[in-house]
Amino acid sequence: MEHACCVKEQPQTQTEPQSQCHTPANKVSQLDFDWTSGPVWRQSAKNTAWCLLGCAIGDFGTIFAFQVLAPETNAMLVMALAMMNGLLTSIALETFILSRQMVFKLAFKTAIGMSLVSMVAMEFAMNLTDYLLVGKAALTWWSIGPSLLAGFLTPWPYNYWRLRRHGKACH
Repeated sequence: MEHACCVKEQPQTQTEPQSQCHTPANKVSQLDFDWTSGPVWRQSAKNTAWCLLGCAIGDFGTIFAFQVLAPETNAMLVMALAMMNGLLTSIALETFILSRQMVFKLAFKTAIGMSLVSMVAMEFAMNLTDYLLVGKAALTWWSIGPSLLAGFLTPWPYNYWRLRRHGKACH
């Protein structure tokens, strides 16, 4: 059984004969790219949600810890640490889940190979939203939902593109 973050879709096939197209058969040219595949949107949403869970654990945990233990700490420092911890917990969660399907070393290597572009965009969107809503590095009951929504919506199109274009779902 493959984890949702590591299910690969076969890349789109070319509709033109290979001799008329310089794009390899296993890739989709930018002109032929299709943004309307419901199954790919659903799979990329699952992948993004798993990534969001891992990132949110470290991110929100860090912000909450500073909010309670050291509220005077510079907001930008807290946000930077929260982003770093969000990336680390996402990798740790993915390693744990994948280690049930493969040897630990391969699970860790797969988790490390996830798209940092997606995770950094997610973390940045979550922290920016929180900061814009609250004005500091702090969690409130009304800022968590919008932060999670921003964290989900920001990398989702990239995750769709990555899955559709390259058949890569691990982010």
